[in-house]
Amino acid sequence: MQNMRDIQRRIGSVKNTQKITRAMKMVAAAKLKNAQDRAEDARPFFNKTVEVLRGVFTRTKETAHPLLAEREGGRHLVIVITGDRGLCGAYNHKVIDLAEEIVEEEEEVSLMVLGRKARDYFRRRGTDIMAEYVQLDDYPGYGFANNIADEIIHHFEAEDVNKVSMVYTHFNSAISQSVKTMQLLPVEKFAEEAEKTDETEQIEAETAAEEEGSKKYVDYIFEPSPAEVFDNILPQYLINVIYSALLESKASEFGARMTAMDSATENANEMIDKLTLKYNRARQAEITKEITEIVGGAEALK
Repeated sequence: MQNMRDIQRRIGSVKNTQKITRAMKMVAAAKLKNAQDRAEDARPFFNKTVEVLRGVFTRTKETAHPLLAEREGGRHLVIVITGDRGLCGAYNHKVIDLAEEIVEEEEEVSLMVLGRKARDYFRRRGTDIMAEYVQLDDYPGYGFANNIADEIIHHFEAEDVNKVSMVYTHFNSAISQSVKTMQLLPVEKFAEEAEKTDETEQIEAETAAEEEGSKKYVDYIFEPSPAEVFDNILPQYLINVIYSALLESKASEFGARMTAMDSATENANEMIDKLTLKYNRARQAEITKEITEIVGGAEALK
């Protein structure tokens, strides 16, 4: 059995660790509020961009554009968004696991890693990393998303890659985050297969039911031309998608870290209670031993 001094040292160590986890939880909670607000504010902008893009696709007969070109085979570029730091539960591991599945399934895969955790993991395994960005801001800027979009557009148009996808974490709530993958290029396939929320589907179904039979399909006349409209819409769409994913990932990271630090604080409480009970038992055993020795010595003097 450990002596009382060792147990006291362990209790002190756990209490010090508990102070750190409690502080980290408070910091993550403060950052989560700001990140969550930014992510939620960006969603309507992103959804409207998708709506406009779908409308252009629907009403345009010819949609020939470099960013819509479907190519067979070739290299697949995967953008992987993780955090630069740990202590956030399974947040980083889930993203890395999904990205690793893509790497194992396909023959030619290159990565663009955003975050030190993904960079270090895939570098150790010798995976081809085309570009890396570490030490990301807690609140990513729109300009950073613009730079990422320009880079992937350059590689796609130069035919360095034939497909671009992104793996990120979608923020549902402080205790719930889901890892998702989406295709960025070519754009047409993603625009047709973009996910919709239940509320959006319901609204669209009701709108379609109201308009059915009362309105005829109207074709738009594009000025100056559909090609130039796409030249402006498609890059803007990619920037919005990447920017939204960055905000969602950061909010998810802070939510996961807050939850992990809260669990660590609770576990520290339980450990302190167990160590305190263990200390009390050791103390009682020490007292009993001393009493026994005193009684034994007294009996020997008789």
